[in-house]
Amino acid sequence: MKLIYAIVRNDNQDTVTSALSKCGFSITKLSTTGGFLRKGNVTLMICTEDEKVDKAIEVIKNECGESQKITIDMPFISGVNMINYSTMPMQIEVGGATIFVTDVVRFEKF
Repeated sequence: MKLIYAIVRNDNQDTVTSALSKCGFSITKLSTTGGFLRKGNVTLMICTEDEKVDKAIEVIKNECGESQKITIDMPFISGVNMINYSTMPMQIEVGGATIFVTDVVRFEKF
């Protein structure tokens, strides 16, 4: 048995969980926050047989898509006083998913 932790953006959670459920995967959903932008995301916990791990990851990839680059304005402070406070554009990647797969020593469901 394996336990898959899939961290996905809130924007993708409905489509990912629906697609995984249609494929017969049981999912536990945890609301989490993290990353550079501190935006909300969801951590999905999926326990499955070893041979189904690749299928679950494929479903997640298909629903989350590729990472996208967006431009945000970051604070830029020049010197010690706040007179020169301004913003400068910065490109970052968002989207996609972060996935961890771990071994499960024991699994019980009752």
